[in-house]
Amino acid sequence: MRLFSVLVVLLLAPACPKAPGGGDPVYSGPSRAFRLLSETPEAETSSRPEKRADLFVTTTTGEPVPAVVATGQAGPVTRQGGRVRLFGDEAGKQGWAVDNFVLLEVTDPRGTVLHRAVIGFQQGCALGAEQIDSLGPMKFSFAAGEIDISALLPARDPFIVKATALDIGGVGRVSDLFMILSPELGALSQDEELREK
Repeated sequence: MRLFSVLVVLLLAPACPKAPGGGDPVYSGPSRAFRLLSETPEAETSSRPEKRADLFVTTTTGEPVPAVVATGQAGPVTRQGGRVRLFGDEAGKQGWAVDNFVLLEVTDPRGTVLHRAVIGFQQGCALGAEQIDSLGPMKFSFAAGEIDISALLPARDPFIVKATALDIGGVGRVSDLFMILSPELGALSQDEELREK
């Protein structure tokens, strides 16, 4: 029986693609799309009753406590060293837009927060004493794949991405938002992973 088990392991081993140099397996399948947010039409901020009272946004004209425009999440998923970027459609062809910004919260499957980041038009966002990192330029619209969130995500372990579109005054909206896992740029070495963080 032990000999049979060894033979099975030896036969299956070549099926797992390895990183160059014989490292961990890397993602080599087709690109996979995961919806984070569904399009939410423009509406007055004052008409949105739900707030993220745990957040404080630096602003001179809007409300420091942001209103929730839309929420969503994807996962658990494992990227296996692949790249994850943001798009406005499942095919990875379109850009996306938000007014004012999207908060991404990356957790493990048990709900422990691993990383947070904000993307969009805001001058600073804090959760208690934690200043949340901004990802990408401060603007309302982004090109397809312009924002790469790979550095926020564990390379090997499963994770969940929670997305919240937030508004701080005037009107708020968000387009469809997808994250797409792609093998296009291959796996990151450990040194590259550390440099990105």
